[in-house]
Amino acid sequence: MGKVFAFSNQKGGVGKTTTAINLATYVARLNKKVLLIDFDPQGNATSGFGIEKNQLESSCYDMLMESCNIADVIKPTVIENLFIAPSNIDLAAAEVDLVSVPFRESVLKRAIASVRNEYDYIFIDCPPSLGLITLNALVASDAVIIPIQSEFFALEGLSQLMNTIKIVKQRLNPDIYINGVILTMYDIRTTMSKQVTEEIYKYFGDKIYTVPVPRNIKLVESPSFGVPIVMHAPHSSGALAYETLAKQFLEREGNK
Repeated sequence: MGKVFAFSNQKGGVGKTTTAINLATYVARLNKKVLLIDFDPQGNATSGFGIEKNQLESSCYDMLMESCNIADVIKPTVIENLFIAPSNIDLAAAEVDLVSVPFRESVLKRAIASVRNEYDYIFIDCPPSLGLITLNALVASDAVIIPIQSEFFALEGLSQLMNTIKIVKQRLNPDIYINGVILTMYDIRTTMSKQVTEEIYKYFGDKIYTVPVPRNIKLVESPSFGVPIVMHAPHSSGALAYETLAKQFLEREGNK
């Protein structure tokens, strides 16, 4: 049965979607079958693979509303072994539309159940908020991966995310755990990056992946080309970081 990971941080602009896209890509290139669920109404993971998000016949919203199965939503990507359940702005309506649904926190978990055996890993790219959509992702997941920007406001609101995970663990998903923390947008030249990293290490210790993702213009550019970094600039510092992170991820999960 495939393990499910939520990529979550309610602070926007921390490289969460970039991390979900590129970690999924490199794990798939290491011969694992991966499903990436774009669970953000912005649909950036969808467009990051060159899929026109405004022309979808069915999306994650339709899956949540149970007007179709998740299998009807999933599409192949340009990467072998990597598939995506795309989204667009329609998903934003789910925050309201799910309120009257019985067991509304578990709709995604029920939807994923029919395909879990088909994948080694399922990655969920969460929105930058802690609403009902993110709650569904946390309930559906075995573990959480937290991308954190190596800048001054990195720890702002982090306690709120940790408290949400704690509540989910107590009330809805007792087995969920934090797989790890990935440092993003790291600039080795700045004192600020070093100071913030020290604070994050005090908070998370060995949960932190040892390879930070550097600030890299190629990582910023690749979504505009509709491809992950391995197809845009495979020898860039950002690509090499995510390649190493994918190997660390598999080691951490016992798939060396």
